[in-house]
Amino acid sequence: MLYKKFSILLEKTNKTAYRVSKDTGIAQSVLSDWKRGISNPKVDKLKKLSDYFGVPLEYFLEEETTKQ
Repeated sequence: MLYKKFSILLEKTNKTAYRVSKDTGIAQSVLSDWKRGISNPKVDKLKKLSDYFGVPLEYFLEEETTKQ
């Protein structure tokens, strides 16, 4: 799930969704809708997040694979 990847980045960078919202201009309600599965993020928002966290856009777009 995409929000899981987002929350992992929050944890790694010690940021809150509120801080990310303020820094990127992505509304908290949008982040909340993603978390609850009400909506899926558009590519422009994912691009903002990938730039913000310094990860490639593909980080969000790749399907999760189990590597154990």
